[in-house]
Amino acid sequence: MRLLCLRDDQPFVKLVKNKAYFKRYQVKYRRRREGKTDFYARRKLVVQAKNKYNAPKYRLVVRFTNSDVIAQVISARINGDVVLTAAYAHELPRYNIKGGLTNWAAAYSTGLLIARRLLTQVGLADKYEGVLEADGSVSQVEAIEDGPRPFKVFLDVGLKRTTTGSKVFAVMKGASDGGLFVPHSENRLAGYDPESKSLDAEFLRKSIYGGRVADYMRHLQEEDDDKYKRQFSKFVAAGIGPDDLEGMYKKAHEAIRRDPVMKKTTKKGDYKAFKKYKKTRLNLKQRRAKVGQKIASFKRTLANEE
Repeated sequence: MRLLCLRDDQPFVKLVKNKAYFKRYQVKYRRRREGKTDFYARRKLVVQAKNKYNAPKYRLVVRFTNSDVIAQVISARINGDVVLTAAYAHELPRYNIKGGLTNWAAAYSTGLLIARRLLTQVGLADKYEGVLEADGSVSQVEAIEDGPRPFKVFLDVGLKRTTTGSKVFAVMKGASDGGLFVPHSENRLAGYDPESKSLDAEFLRKSIYGGRVADYMRHLQEEDDDKYKRQFSKFVAAGIGPDDLEGMYKKAHEAIRRDPVMKKTTKKGDYKAFKKYKKTRLNLKQRRAKVGQKIASFKRTLANEE
């Protein structure tokens, strides 16, 4: 509370700083206050040119969790966002990727999966095949003559740091090689040198096929075998060594191109058999009957004691 002293000819005014006063100085959107949404970037990604006549503007939304990579193609509507299709890293074991579902190579495979899945869904899979075998070069999808234009999406990184070599650009590279038109340059891909302003294509190819993971696996095998078995336990259980990673990812990319359609997962347990802990509300007749049962039980207890 703050008191204001005015001149002698003016009345005394007391300014009370209550909730309504401070609310005027709050940030307008809750998700901005919580630091969950970059509304400056979202506005740029959502706003569409007025001469597009209600054509949707699609964005490739990439998010990471501790154990999964999430890729979605989303368009904005007045009543909310609409997800056209999605792909997840936890689907990769179906394509013979045994472990490491959040590394650079897995992020690339997830981007390739969503690209092939989306193009199959819209009927452009045969017209835009992308890069059949990744070699580390950077090229964007070009429109074919006398045919439909490529499917265009814009990368939405959310709040993730866009440092050079970030995994979010691995998903973008996989989507671009899969046949989607994602406007980008080579400046943030793995292997780019800002001093020489050039891209090391061999380093990028190595990242795509898990070469850096294989180098680390060899290093751990020599230095600490117990740590190697603990950190790469899924690879060890599947009998996959450092020399097998490149072949594994190549086979996975081929399998993704053969069948990118999402499969429905079968639920393992009978979820209807679980006990319901939420109590249903009783009506008046049921409540009186319940009280009557308690009185009768109490009377029986007294009779037995006597």
